[in-house]
Amino acid sequence: MMKSRLFYIMVLLTGRLAMNEGNKYSCSNYTQVDVDGVRCWMEVVNEQFKTENLSTIIKSVEKLERVLENTALNETTSIIVERLVAHIFRAEGHFTGLNISASQERVTSDGDRVANTTVKVHLPKELLKTNENNTIIFCMITSPEKYGQLGILDGRIVGLAVSKKRVLGLHDKVNISMPLQRPTLESQADKQPSCQFFNFSTNKFYQDGCTTEWKRDEGRVVCSCDHLTYFAVLMVSPSISESDREILSYITLIGCSLSLFFLVVTIVLYATQRGAGTDISLKVHINLSVALILLNLHFLPSQQAAALSSSGPCIYVAVLLHYSLLATFTWTAIEGFHLYLLLVRVFNIYVRRYLLKLSLVGWGFPAVIVIVIAIIDKDTYSRVTLHPSKTNGTAVEMCYLSNDVMKLVTTVGLFALVFVFNLGMLAVTMRRLKSLRTEQTSREKGRARRDTCTVLGITCLLGITWGIIFFSFGQLTTPGLYLFCVLNSLQGKSHCHDSHL
Repeated sequence: MMKSRLFYIMVLLTGRLAMNEGNKYSCSNYTQVDVDGVRCWMEVVNEQFKTENLSTIIKSVEKLERVLENTALNETTSIIVERLVAHIFRAEGHFTGLNISASQERVTSDGDRVANTTVKVHLPKELLKTNENNTIIFCMITSPEKYGQLGILDGRIVGLAVSKKRVLGLHDKVNISMPLQRPTLESQADKQPSCQFFNFSTNKFYQDGCTTEWKRDEGRVVCSCDHLTYFAVLMVSPSISESDREILSYITLIGCSLSLFFLVVTIVLYATQRGAGTDISLKVHINLSVALILLNLHFLPSQQAAALSSSGPCIYVAVLLHYSLLATFTWTAIEGFHLYLLLVRVFNIYVRRYLLKLSLVGWGFPAVIVIVIAIIDKDTYSRVTLHPSKTNGTAVEMCYLSNDVMKLVTTVGLFALVFVFNLGMLAVTMRRLKSLRTEQTSREKGRARRDTCTVLGITCLLGITWGIIFFSFGQLTTPGLYLFCVLNSLQGKSHCHDSHL
């Protein structure tokens, strides 16, 4: 034991000597990562907090993470070096979950109470397979006040990992609880907590896969995340105020409900109208109406489905919601194409089985996208998190695509293409109306008014009002969202509650 201590002191002294000579930090003397090696790297990071810039510290923290994951230990061990607290848990036999409590002076996973606890972590049993012997790593880092510009709550970052294993897509999420005291709230009254993880590749924080539950009465924040990495609670400014968010939610709910009612009435009137079956344009409109009905039917109960304990209903709603949204976009594009044939081509526009071909595209193309996504990642249709409420801090969830890349490509990307195409169709329509206007006699009254109504109707029919969301940023965020919700919810096409769709 004495030899081990002497060896550690020698290494520590030589390490500090290396810091002073050339400002280099090195723990490369260790051929095998053990407790002393971990402590050496923790000392390095702790010393760098005093002298080095942020980018250098981040690189050292990333190195420390790898060191912790490769540490060879036969028993559970805790290591504390000033601002850094590490706990290496050796899992053996049947794993039923793990609870970790930590302060700046002590960390434990055996259920003992820790005085002045700053972090509590619950790891689900799903983390490790049955009888899988592995090592779980917990690391808490508290940065100095000079890095307060990062907006991290109390400068505290919590790292979680399993050695030699990448953990993603947990169904039972990891829960991390941190205190949020009144002085912090008073000093940052215009901000709200947001649970985020740190990406070492981009050196930025992201919210993906994490939900935030702000328990104001208990003075703490609970982060629930579906993966393991380094997490922190950031105090961020909400994109829109809580009152505006609530008003927009009511506008969406009322507008979409009214739209759903009138869309159903439209379908009923079409079904009972004689001779309507021969009008191709009317059939195209009806297909778009059906897509909008499906969209509203699955959008309105989405939050309720996400609140259920069973994942089955949420998956069903997520798949049908995504499919109906894509179908709505596709039929909107078909409306533009059909309008082009009527106004520009005019003659020789007969296409054999025209409506059947349109239907194959309108309903088949979205189905192909959904099936491909399900094959690539069957778990991507699940619960997604909306912004937390500032009044109770509870994060609101809905059922949709959880993969941001797929969401961006299939939703925003597809709509962008449809928007550009239909914007061109609108320009062609206005040009055609202008040419027809010059052919009319000047004595015809009310022509300009009818033309204006025609353009407005076509604008809504082609989904041009959806494009308002592209201009809802910066100072235009709140007005843009109000305009987007009012114009689109009454068409049954609004998803302005969080603009996740």
